[in-house]
Amino acid sequence: MNLLSSTSVFSFYTLLSRVLGYLRDILIAFFLGTSIYADAFFVALRLPNTFRRLFAEGTFNAAFIPSYAGAKLKGQNIGKKFADEVFSLLLFFLIFLVLIIEIFTPFLVYLIAPGFYEDSEKFNLAVEFTRITFPFLLFVSLSSLLSGILNTNNKFAAAAAAPIVLNLVLILFLLISFYYDHNLAKSLSIGVTLAGILQFIILIYFAKKFYFPSIKINFKFNDRIKIFFKKLLPSIFSSGITQINILVGTIIASFQTGAVSYLYYADRIYQINLAIAGIAVGTVTLPSLAKNIKLNNLKSINLIQNKSIELSLLLSIPAAFGLLIASKEIVNCLFGYGSFDSVDVVYTSLALTFFAFGVPAFSLIKVLSNFYFARDNTKFPFYISLISMILNILISISLFKKYGFIIIPIATSISTWVAVIIYFILLSRKNLINFENKYTLNFLKILLATTLMCFFLYFGLDYFEDKFEYYYKFKLIYLLFVIGLSATIYLLIIKLLGVLNLKSYKLK
Repeated sequence: MNLLSSTSVFSFYTLLSRVLGYLRDILIAFFLGTSIYADAFFVALRLPNTFRRLFAEGTFNAAFIPSYAGAKLKGQNIGKKFADEVFSLLLFFLIFLVLIIEIFTPFLVYLIAPGFYEDSEKFNLAVEFTRITFPFLLFVSLSSLLSGILNTNNKFAAAAAAPIVLNLVLILFLLISFYYDHNLAKSLSIGVTLAGILQFIILIYFAKKFYFPSIKINFKFNDRIKIFFKKLLPSIFSSGITQINILVGTIIASFQTGAVSYLYYADRIYQINLAIAGIAVGTVTLPSLAKNIKLNNLKSINLIQNKSIELSLLLSIPAAFGLLIASKEIVNCLFGYGSFDSVDVVYTSLALTFFAFGVPAFSLIKVLSNFYFARDNTKFPFYISLISMILNILISISLFKKYGFIIIPIATSISTWVAVIIYFILLSRKNLINFENKYTLNFLKILLATTLMCFFLYFGLDYFEDKFEYYYKFKLIYLLFVIGLSATIYLLIIKLLGVLNLKSYKLK
């Protein structure tokens, strides 16, 4: 398997999904802006979407893939039996969970958006929309198991492409409801659950060559199942720390009008790099890393770990600096239309600027946590994530009254960087990672290429300054031109410096 080519396949479909997601959010921003309907829908979407990211974007697989791969090494039938048992347990547990949430939705909404309680209309809308969207969790969680099976067999395209369904359905529902003058936010909520059902059906089709689920009513909690679920909860918490921090931010931001929407739109922008530089790299490397650890192949283990860190930094460092330089232009060109006015642009771009400082850390967390997950160790990542979350909460709560919602992206970035530093310290002390001099040199080359890219990006934005005015019709075209050219220059420089070499990412 080639790490770069497999990551490229995963990243292509992920990028396509995120582009469609941007189109969806542009339409939502145009029609709903930062109104109470937008805030209510984003809160209703936040919880199932957080679970989607927790389950579907590597976290579930961090516990499932090593266990499933180990079972498969003992025989196909043992692997199938293990997958069926996990599938059945998940199915029954999730049905129970969805029913409980449907009953106690007002209490849940109060927990994740306590600031809404003072506005009865906004609170009731959030409750209604959450009840509609929450069944999405059932289908996306089961889909994550099917994705894990595909990834274990080095099939990454279908799992990466599945989220495209959500964005296509939401865009379709948004346009139809606007045309027929229906409730836009309610239609979007219905679309979320329908998209989850379609996504699950599609993944069953693509996974049937390797696995077709059989529901077992009578099953035993054998040692393998107990070990898996013992690893799963710490894995969900630790690998999904970025999403948990964002959820914490949403709770705190609910006390400030429009803040939930500002954070949502900013989150949507930087998440595209996280999907490529963190989730894609982590998802692709985990099966190979877990397999080589079980085979005790030290040379391959070291190669996979070093290359995954290098590739994550190669993709995330230029993205972070690009967001720092062009945050206002990006927000303006993507969302600055209709109900999303110039004031919304300023506040959202400010949130994006501070999220940008944490972009490399958000990506590295996904990669570094895998070094423990592949070794069937979910305790250390759990403890690190707990420290990060507590730090995030303390900073956000203590300074929110003074600085407002902007402290939330600041706290998220700081707490994630602290987690990354702790990971490197622990990995080094336990000799679980060894850096060679060539990787340090490649890191310096990445910084050099990023610096040259930043000069071009800055002067490109300055040259077309008048084209990025709020009311200019073709501003998005100029933004894509400047960013596309800047990215091309970066890739060419990094290629000439010898870092971006397809053969060097070959994993034997």
